[in-house]
Amino acid sequence: MPYGYLVYNPSAGRVPVRPFINRAREVLERQGWRVNVQATQSAAHVTALAREAAKEGADAFFLSGGDGSINLAVAGLVGSRTALGVLPAGTANVLAQDLGLPTPSLVRWDAVEESARQLASAPAYWADVGVCNGRYFLMWVGVGLDAEVVNEVEPRARWEKPFTFPKYLFVALKNTASWSALHLQVEADGRVIEGDFVLAVATNIRRYAGGVTEISPNAYLDDGEMDLWLFQADNLGEVAQRFIEVLRHKHLESEGFVRLPFRQARLSGRRPLMMHADGEPGGEAAQIWLTVQPRAVRLLVPPGGERLFRFPAEIIK
Repeated sequence: MPYGYLVYNPSAGRVPVRPFINRAREVLERQGWRVNVQATQSAAHVTALAREAAKEGADAFFLSGGDGSINLAVAGLVGSRTALGVLPAGTANVLAQDLGLPTPSLVRWDAVEESARQLASAPAYWADVGVCNGRYFLMWVGVGLDAEVVNEVEPRARWEKPFTFPKYLFVALKNTASWSALHLQVEADGRVIEGDFVLAVATNIRRYAGGVTEISPNAYLDDGEMDLWLFQADNLGEVAQRFIEVLRHKHLESEGFVRLPFRQARLSGRRPLMMHADGEPGGEAAQIWLTVQPRAVRLLVPPGGERLFRFPAEIIK
């Protein structure tokens, strides 16, 4: 009988998640899982529970929360065979979107239990993990304008979460209005680029910007490298143009973007660099070091999600 932790963040998402957790537990138990249900008490507690599950040799760590909660769990699961099962209950749920899992909405109140159903017998794939100045990340690291927005907006109280998009938009517009060029020197696997940019994004997955667009449509989670995208802009008009190009998928052929595949990268500037990891505030640093750890964490992947991987899956019995 497979054994797993079922962990939920009581603060995640727009509505309390506890009622959906009971249904998810019932789904897993009906499919033969022995489940240890735990509510998180803090950000550090997510990592501690993941580390505990890995130490116990649990087959899976089912996590109901958002992308930020996933970031915290990965830090406790790296290097173990305990697979992360994503039960999306956050605001954006970008990794869940990439995997093809249902995400909560007014017409998908069953997203958590349906995700549990899809993952209960799902295979596990190894995924690459990034390290940014000693901090693990699974999806992306942002430097520059988007990081300034994340560091100003996050964390949010539950009453603010229904207004997430307008708040992000307002803060983005405010910061863009006072934006000044971010001069970066970037070294990625020996290639050096220097110039003025609005932001830099290191991405391991395909989706970006809350999941509304794909920034790296050909990315794989287990190929041992990530993409570093540099958004070039000299004025506010070009800043707006860059974001429109990403939303319209025109950035792949635009001269306003530089794509640098990397295994190791370093970013530095003339002033401290603001950053975020998987949408969680990361503060400032004089230099940002990025390293890819190949196939360092296991993910339970639903049908259709195998398109994100090059290597075969392992079956959890």
